Amino acid sequence: MILSVDPASGLPIYLQIVQQVKWRIATGALRAGERLPSVREIAGQVRVNPNTVAKAITELERAGVVETRRGSGTFVAEGSVTLTRAERRRLVREACDRAVTDAFHLQWPHEDLHALFEESVNRIYRSE
Repeated sequence: MILSVDPASGLPIYLQIVQQVKWRIATGALRAGERLPSVREIAGQVRVNPNTVAKAITELERAGVVETRRGSGTFVAEGSVTLTRAERRRLVREACDRAVTDAFHLQWPHEDLHALFEESVNRIYRSE
């Protein structure tokens, strides 16, 4: 499992990790019962403090997305693979908000943003 964090994003790093794990589950890249790398492995990969990763894992456990088995590690929880429509919508909305915020700060014209979005939608959905 490859994760990446952006310290400049404004979103706390532990939440970036939470979102990426949820995203991988939603897309099927992580499946129910699959073991996640250890806290130390993830911390080394993304170059953050292990406590930050532990906080993300705790958040994922609270949400029922993963389960930690003493002595065995952390695994994707059964039933967590299928995110609700509301959760998927929330993830897509957050991604859209980030893109719109970036465009706003770059002073990209609102009308041109619509055109770029439409181009992206057409390019990606037509390639399926």
